[in-house]
Amino acid sequence: MVFDVVILFFILGIFARLVGSDLRLPEALYETLSIYLLLAIGLKGGIELSQQPIASLAPEILAAALLSFAIPLLLYPIFRFAQFNWADSASIGAHFGSVSVVTFAVALAALSKQGISYESHAPLWVAVMEAPGLVAGVLLARAAQRRAESPQLLGAVGSMSSKAPTSKQGGWKTIAHDVIFGKSVLLLLGGLFIGAIAGVEGTAPIKVFFIDPFKGVLALFLLELGLVAGGRLVEVKKYGFKILLLGISVPLGLAVIGMLVGHMLGLSAGGIAIFTTLAASASYIAAPTAMRIAIPQANAGLSITLSLGIVFPFNVVIGIPIYIQMSLWVTS
Repeated sequence: MVFDVVILFFILGIFARLVGSDLRLPEALYETLSIYLLLAIGLKGGIELSQQPIASLAPEILAAALLSFAIPLLLYPIFRFAQFNWADSASIGAHFGSVSVVTFAVALAALSKQGISYESHAPLWVAVMEAPGLVAGVLLARAAQRRAESPQLLGAVGSMSSKAPTSKQGGWKTIAHDVIFGKSVLLLLGGLFIGAIAGVEGTAPIKVFFIDPFKGVLALFLLELGLVAGGRLVEVKKYGFKILLLGISVPLGLAVIGMLVGHMLGLSAGGIAIFTTLAASASYIAAPTAMRIAIPQANAGLSITLSLGIVFPFNVVIGIPIYIQMSLWVTS
């Protein structure tokens, strides 16, 4: 089989949406599945983390955080050259700077299917890379806004203050709270903490619930994401060929950077494949919420169409097999 079985569930979801099927997953079930996956990934990483000193992982943690922060800075001038406005350029960059937890889970499943080992503490990279890219996106937006706004424009904005977001809504305190204590980061870090404290023996009673059924739950979640992504595909026409080109070329370019960083860190072939996948992924859970608060001027539909409608399907169906081959080549 070319694809891991979980990818076929994703393709089924896309097909169901494109043919107009009435297939739907209850919203409450979708929320439950996302909570389960985030906790399970965190727990698995924490269990492995309990068996090794955290200090030895400092170079990987620092590299992951710096890469996440640097991605929006690298992409911002590219998006501006592609004639996106400053708000959309910063917001889209933040989506790429953060990571997709489900793309990470699909990469793990693909590596396991091929029998390729990887660093067991890889979920720690996911947790570290969630927030820095979002912070970089906000910094870019604030800097660009200060350059773009003249005193006259500021006066016009002030006269419309009843309609515009308040400074409190977009303030750093609110943004930091949403990024650090948002669902995805909190559950990942919480799972890592619980797994690291409890260890293998302490988590044994819940292994049958959180570890063993993981792939089945991932398949069901990908079915729902296929339905959502299939609905977003029709919106690609609205934004034109440019967004499709960016949705394919940007992940490939970021994958090369991720591969080089992983290789410099001395990771295994599987670890490089995961690091490459994380660099190439785009967030569609944490980033949209954070950007809606931090950059209300950005077109949220554009960012989510790019990240979930193009980048996510490309990565899980085409990108991940390429990234795995890249990692095997660079370590051969």
